[in-house]
Amino acid sequence: MKKLIAEGVGTMFLVLLACGSAVLAGPSIGGLGIGLCFGLVLVCLCYCLGNISGCHVNPAVSFAMFLAGRMSGKDCVGYIIAQLIGATIGAGFLYWFVNMSPGFNFGGTTAASGSYLATNVLQPGATAGMALLAECLLTFFFVLIVLGATDANKGFGKFAGLAIGLGLGLVNIVGIPVDNCSVNPARSFGPAIFDPTAWGDFWIMVVGPLIGAMIAVLCWKAMAGGRKSVE
Repeated sequence: MKKLIAEGVGTMFLVLLACGSAVLAGPSIGGLGIGLCFGLVLVCLCYCLGNISGCHVNPAVSFAMFLAGRMSGKDCVGYIIAQLIGATIGAGFLYWFVNMSPGFNFGGTTAASGSYLATNVLQPGATAGMALLAECLLTFFFVLIVLGATDANKGFGKFAGLAIGLGLGLVNIVGIPVDNCSVNPARSFGPAIFDPTAWGDFWIMVVGPLIGAMIAVLCWKAMAGGRKSVE
């Protein structure tokens, strides 16, 4: 239960603070600033929750850990449920902010597409195919970092959280102009609950990250010799 609470709280803060940076300060800090906020929040969470739950805060990461033999199917399902609940609560706080002061300069980077709450929607000019490819490749990169940095035999111990946070920041900086960058179905799910305009593109934010996670596991096993490790 402690692990599930940690995953829920961690995902809540990821959405609240990282997506919140786009909702509350997007017009002033831009895509680079938002990407850095995502990375910094995850670095903090890794060092806070890493020794409790492993700090997945992302269904794609939990799915990859299951495929890699680092967690059971039951634990994987529990983690994902906790992450979705946490993301919904975090997005709920953002929704509360938006409705408390309608005159505030909200919108983040999604205003041009008629959305808000930093939802994952196709940005002007982007296509579904482009977004799907981006989600696959960026998740592949991010999850590969997670697998490598946390490997019990080949990882880098106390530096893992730093590498993982930097990886999330980097993929967000690259992916935000396409679809606000998901690489995390829970991060997409929470804001979409309060913004129905996001559901049309939501499938991309599930299919892309899961495919990317599977590719990352196959690649890591090929490079690392397929050794199993325990978090």
